[in-house]
Amino acid sequence: MARRIRAAVCSQPGGGLTIEELELAGPRPDEVLVRIDAAGMCHSDYHYLAGDLVSRMPVVPGHEGAGVVTEVGAAVTALRPGDTVALLWRPRCGRCRYCLTGRPALCQSGAIHAASGGLQDGTTRLRRPGGEPVHHLMGVSCFAEYAVVSERAAVLIPSDVPPEIAAITGCALITGVGTVLNAIGPCAGRGLVVFGAGGVGLSVVMGAVLAGAYPIVAVDMVTDRLDAALRLGATHVVPAGSDNVPAALAVIDPDGLDYAVDAVGRPSTMRQAFDALRPGGTLVAIGLGAAGEELSLPLNPLVQKERRVVGSLYGSANPQVDVPKLLSLYQAGRLPIDQLVGGRYTLDRIDDAVTDLVGGAVGRGIVLPGDSAAG
Repeated sequence: MARRIRAAVCSQPGGGLTIEELELAGPRPDEVLVRIDAAGMCHSDYHYLAGDLVSRMPVVPGHEGAGVVTEVGAAVTALRPGDTVALLWRPRCGRCRYCLTGRPALCQSGAIHAASGGLQDGTTRLRRPGGEPVHHLMGVSCFAEYAVVSERAAVLIPSDVPPEIAAITGCALITGVGTVLNAIGPCAGRGLVVFGAGGVGLSVVMGAVLAGAYPIVAVDMVTDRLDAALRLGATHVVPAGSDNVPAALAVIDPDGLDYAVDAVGRPSTMRQAFDALRPGGTLVAIGLGAAGEELSLPLNPLVQKERRVVGSLYGSANPQVDVPKLLSLYQAGRLPIDQLVGGRYTLDRIDDAVTDLVGGAVGRGIVLPGDSAAG
């Protein structure tokens, strides 16, 4: 049965967000209805709002969220009403070659979400009161009071985990920490630099600390973000606004760093990251850029110094397994996820969350759809 909900809607690229009342259809047999208690404002959302990345519109953004299951479809077996869940923007279908070979972040269902603006069956559950379809972003759309998602897009978590912590874990944290643990692997005593100290970049720092990397360097334009990186365990920071980033990195380690992670998604920062590598070093690209943007690298240093350039999506993780593992580390005091939480915003103040994100605010902005007093 359909219900009326309030949600943030983007009707055209660059057109901003409007708070509208929409009709949300109930879950189909393999879906669940989730009350959204917290949703993170990710730079990927901004890319879609600005038109850097393409989505079918009108659309309800938001792909990093957490809440409580209130209704389940007839075929759902893993979840029940009352369960606390974190949402996943790349649910595994369990059948494609990537799921079957242990690489669910590359699941082919992602292409369905992108092309259709729907859920895993390619259809939407959202409509304006007059009947106009409104699309889902990444199969989630959690800048809303409620969301219907695939059963595979919700992972059961402990009920005592704060919703803003759970929301961040489902995207920023698993992307950053997962990049270190999965895409890089064992790196104790080896140098790592991350370009960009937003929510994902700070999560990379946390993952590097967890893995024992040394030195751990953060590069960013915003001084407050660099201070946050130091609090989370970075051993060195470099202001990105100076012309001497390469020289500053060379002082830290004249031979170069073993690993460089680009969490910005710009060709210029990726080139700096590549140049920061020692022979045999690896650049891991995790930040998304504008659609069609290209990276140019010098061929000879790539070959002669045996450098590697790889991409990592969603921390190259298995979210159904890794999200609970990361939350257990948080509960054990090994991952200070609470230090990633930035400002809190009501749904009516979501434009402020976007403005603060673009302006370089520290930590992850949290939208609280059911709260009328946040911020």
